[in-house]
Amino acid sequence: MFTSKNGGGFLGLIDSHAHLSSETFWPNIHSTLAAAKSAGIMRIVNICTDSLSLERGLQLALDYPWIANAAATTPHDVEKEGEEFFPQAEAAAIKGKLIAIGETGLDYHYEHSPRSLQQTFLRRYFALAIRHRLPIVIHCRDAFDDLCSIADECYLNRPLLLHCFTGTVKEAQEALKRGWKISFSGIVTFKKSQELRDVVKVVPLTEMLVETDAPYLAPQNKRGRMNEPAFLTETAQCIADVKQVDINEVSMATKNGALAFFWPGSTGGLQEK
Repeated sequence: MFTSKNGGGFLGLIDSHAHLSSETFWPNIHSTLAAAKSAGIMRIVNICTDSLSLERGLQLALDYPWIANAAATTPHDVEKEGEEFFPQAEAAAIKGKLIAIGETGLDYHYEHSPRSLQQTFLRRYFALAIRHRLPIVIHCRDAFDDLCSIADECYLNRPLLLHCFTGTVKEAQEALKRGWKISFSGIVTFKKSQELRDVVKVVPLTEMLVETDAPYLAPQNKRGRMNEPAFLTETAQCIADVKQVDINEVSMATKNGALAFFWPGSTGGLQEK
């Protein structure tokens, strides 16, 4: 269905994390999605973090069946918006409008919300994911030990994706032991990200996903520009180079991983040509 201009042939990449319904994207969303489609992006998981982005995201999914939504308050914003948005995310889950809960998690680097409150909402979102049999998408920065402790306590052996992974090889190995998936963003392409590329070496392709986290974190060759899903191919190519495989192998593995994580038992409703 989609053809790629990045090497002649279908890539079929899935952007596992983008903020399409954010204020940054919304004025030009249709051209942004057209560019993504042209670049061989077959699916995008849109992350909704507040009332307006969820409202827009639900409309996007109606207009573009290859877009699906996840929702939660980020750990940054739980003090300000957590109580207001949680029931809205739950309502969307009840109606079957979400394919995942997230992004939720812990961020001790900035600590815009108190650690204890971040932990409280993480537990609540774990419980929400369990109730509705949805996978969960996790933001974690400088809080890996607490994340593991809480997940071991109340979310053991359930589907979890570490989005925009920037941790160590040891942390990646701990995540893999728990059966978690690991997603890499454009950060992996940065000149100073050799340690992260070392992580890529040890994470099997079958256990990784790729993402843009658009409009943030544009890859190296697009630095200084607003990131968008069409730029995902640079991240995939970087991973292919590190793994010393063809980009289509990365595409196939991460696509299959994303389908299994977000749409278990299906092909995501799309046919490749």
